[in-house]
Amino acid sequence: MATPKSSPSSASPRKVPLSRELVLSTALEVVDAEGLEALTMRRLGQELGRDPMSLYRYAANRAALLDGVTETVLDELAIFTDVLDWQAQLRRIAHDLRLLALRHPNVVPLLVTRPLSTPLGLRPLGTLRPLEQILGLLIGTGFRPSDALHVYRAYYGFLYGHILNELQEYVVDPEENEALLRLGLHRLPSKEFPHLRALGPVLAGYDGAAELDQGLTILLSGLAAQLHGKDR
Repeated sequence: MATPKSSPSSASPRKVPLSRELVLSTALEVVDAEGLEALTMRRLGQELGRDPMSLYRYAANRAALLDGVTETVLDELAIFTDVLDWQAQLRRIAHDLRLLALRHPNVVPLLVTRPLSTPLGLRPLGTLRPLEQILGLLIGTGFRPSDALHVYRAYYGFLYGHILNELQEYVVDPEENEALLRLGLHRLPSKEFPHLRALGPVLAGYDGAAELDQGLTILLSGLAAQLHGKDR
């Protein structure tokens, strides 16, 4: 008597082989959907359908897992060092990083604050590559190495500050037409916060890309003047 074939519904699905890329991309999905606090080895194991102990081969602990998530996001940022217009390149990088932050808002704390707890040389290589590449771009443009480092610090300080500000532009009720109600400013005591309440229409019309461009124009024009002043 022939053995009946199992139906597709009764057959167990074949597991995709684990890899560091799969583990980190799944970890990023968990963070995007549920926040940083939700990311644990146990939760990640559930998502992958694996024993959490099997994941330690790809990340030694939760801290390494968070570092890997940061690297995964930064890998999406393309930086080219062999360009003639360094200002246009820095402007493009800024807008690309802004879009990355808006796609992965739960990862922003990892990008902005986590590096502060780790000495520079001990950080994951993937988090240092943007620094190395932008230094190469600036030095190739004509900045002295020490000046290039100052430029990088000013540039990223401004950029991360903008990103944090933009993420704080939280809209309580996007369907509400009245600016005070849309932003929840009606909850503020009018006598204590007259300026914020008066600026409701301006705050409601916030354009992150335009604000970023305006700030970059101020920053980059100052940096260009510094570079050209040294050429004289």
